[in-house]
Amino acid sequence: MATFEWEDVKIEVDEDGFMEEPDVWNEKVALALASTEAVDELTEDHWKVVNYLRDYYKQFGIAPMIRKLCKQSGFTLKEIYDMFPSGPAKGACKVAGLPKPTGCV
Repeated sequence: MATFEWEDVKIEVDEDGFMEEPDVWNEKVALALASTEAVDELTEDHWKVVNYLRDYYKQFGIAPMIRKLCKQSGFTLKEIYDMFPSGPAKGACKVAGLPKPTGCV
């Protein structure tokens, strides 16, 4: 387990940079994690995706399938990749503080 530090944020992450303890996530942590994913700022659209991912994870204990994420958030897959260049699984889920999704490379 590694420790990731950014400004005054200090969190434990796995070898891929995903949070080890999703319960300690907050908006400042999201900004810190976004900095590792080539996301300079989190817009209202970013937050819409991040909050949907967090709500879904809290309810079901897993990240939603990409198709469901697109349908429920109203964004196309291309738009999500535009917001999170490394994709919905690696980028968006990481910024949302979720554990690494299964099947994620």
